[in-house]
Amino acid sequence: MNRVVRFHELGGPGVLTVVEEPDPVPGPGEVVVDVEAIGLNRAESMFRRGEYIEPTRLPAGLGYEAAGTVAALGDGVTRWAVGDPVSVVPAFSMNDFTVYGDRARVPARALVARPVDAVTGAATWMPFLVAYAGLLEPGVLRPGDHVLITAASSSVGLAAIATANRIGAVPIATSRSRAKAGALLDAGAAHVVATGEEDLVARCREITGGRGLDVVFDAVAGPGVETMAGAVRPDGTIVIHGRLSGEPTIFPTATLPDLVVRSFTLFAMTHDEERLRRAAAFVAAGMRGGDFTPQVDRVFEGLDRVVEAHEHLESNAQVGKIVLTP
Repeated sequence: MNRVVRFHELGGPGVLTVVEEPDPVPGPGEVVVDVEAIGLNRAESMFRRGEYIEPTRLPAGLGYEAAGTVAALGDGVTRWAVGDPVSVVPAFSMNDFTVYGDRARVPARALVARPVDAVTGAATWMPFLVAYAGLLEPGVLRPGDHVLITAASSSVGLAAIATANRIGAVPIATSRSRAKAGALLDAGAAHVVATGEEDLVARCREITGGRGLDVVFDAVAGPGVETMAGAVRPDGTIVIHGRLSGEPTIFPTATLPDLVVRSFTLFAMTHDEERLRRAAAFVAAGMRGGDFTPQVDRVFEGLDRVVEAHEHLESNAQVGKIVLTP
């Protein structure tokens, strides 16, 4: 039997339970992975609450990101062999596939080779793929650019800091207070703006010598976008990759016509084999070169600690990735 995490109603972490189900069997184009580590993402919290970009079909499971070894192959899978160490990347809907369990059935196209330990392999791909897809693939961020990164202590925020540094851009991190400033500077941020204690626009103008930001990489959306727009240079770009505020985002028309606002989902890239190949090559190169080392905030051992892990995820106390091991 396979232990998996399920929930039968929408709500907080307490709706999550661990149940036993028959071992998964891979269909055509699918594999089964023996899961050794699971990377937690804010998307899973939103999916659990019914606040994600797609409706949650109950009963439901969770999980986009995991690491382990290939346990079984479905028909037509030729790239992988049983025993291969792999990471699972977000290339599917959680209404169709999930990874919170001892074993997970996933599309073979959602696998990448794992040359690192399982915890690292579960903490790397989602954050760095988001940073690549939002900043580099569309050519938004260039060497010398100043980029403001919101929710900077999240795993995606830290990956964006590392990505900016790798290409020679200047990462400016935001945090609600100065409490996480030291950790963000240690992670490579050139500057930290405490949005609850400083005037964001004035501070960004000061950092950029009055020129304004080239790029904003925003996980929050909502009414804060209008404020950030005031700190962006003419023809600068705001890239929205999340909506943690849960509030409507209105295009900041006061800046027209000198502002580009982009949004995207990671799935447009991960569902495209060639685009994912290029992104994976970039992330793997960063890992080999030592520039991309995911920061793991905490490892929760045992599926039975999934509620505790999700409570920590929603506390906003973490700096980096939360990992759950079966």
